[in-house]
Order: sequence, then C-alpha cells, then structure tokens
Amino acid sequence: MAKVTTGTGDEGYTGLLGSQRVPKYDPRPDTFGTVDEATSALGLARAAARDQNIKDIIYRVQQELYLLMGELATPPENYEQMGLRMTAEHVQHLEQVEEELKGQVEIPNKFIIPGDSLDGAALDLARTIIRRAERMAVKLLHDGVIQNKEVVRYLNRLSDLVFIIARYVEVKSSIAEMPATPANESL
Repeated sequence: MAKVTTGTGDEGYTGLLGSQRVPKYDPRPDTFGTVDEATSALGLARAAARDQNIKDIIYRVQQELYLLMGELATPPENYEQMGLRMTAEHVQHLEQVEEELKGQVEIPNKFIIPGDSLDGAALDLARTIIRRAERMAVKLLHDGVIQNKEVVRYLNRLSDLVFIIARYVEVKSSIAEMPATPANESL
C-alpha cells in the first residue's frame, strides 16, 4: 500500500524531481500545484460529461498535464534524466482537437456566463485554473526558471480548447433537452 503521509513536508519544504528541496511556496511547486488543481477540475468535468468523446479528450489532457507537472518539478540539471517534456506535438494535438470541435459547434462572439450545464460549468472552472497556471508558467519562463516555451504554449492552447469543449457540451446538452416535436406538426 502506498504511503500517503511521509512527514517530509512538515517543515514547509517539498522535493523536486532529484534531490533538491524548496519551500512549498516556491514558484515551481506553486505552479505545478495549480496545474494539479486544474487536473482535478478537469476530472470533475469528465465525471459530469455525458459524451464519451469529450471524456476521452479530457482524460488524455489530464495525462498530459501529469507530464507537464513532472517537467515543472524537474530542476534544469535533471532535464536530461527525465527525458520527457512538453513538445510542439502536444500543442499541435490540442490545436487539431480544437479545430475539430469548432467545426461542430458555433462559438459565440460574446462573454459567456458559466452555468448553462454542470459539465460546462466544471469546464469553465478548469479553464480559469489553467489560465492561472499559464500566468504562473509565464513567470517561470520569463524568470529563467524553466526554458521550455512549449509549457506556456500548451497551457495557452489548453485553456482555449477547454473553452471550446465547454461550449460544445452546452450546445449538445441544450439539444438533448429540447422536447421532441411530433412528425406531423409543422414549425
């Protein structure tokens, strides 16, 4: 059985991947903790989603966010040992899914007030957390703490994709809730 409580963080420090320990408020754990928060919000959205394709898209993103968290938790001196990092291919996949979904739903040109559906609201919550993580990752990049620009690009595209998924599920939800019209009635 996995040991949940280690006691190693009782003094307010956490380990990065490698031997380095930093304060829990250090920008790295603060950022990957925010990505973890986004992953959990996406989990809520996936649990609420009714469309299996959307569940699959969200699940893949959650897996990729674990890769991103691992990269954020890796000091530069350990990058080569890690071997895995966010790539342009990860970003391109998000863009591809975004285009596919935009072809199936019209994205309104107005501000959206979240809450038209449970899954849409959960996605909008996840999107705002992803945006916060993106701002934090940008600071890490600008401060030279991380060097991989794909981390920021990925979070940026992901927030766009999650916005589109939210609109998609809301449209599909409103269609599913429309009362059926008898075949002999005219509109």
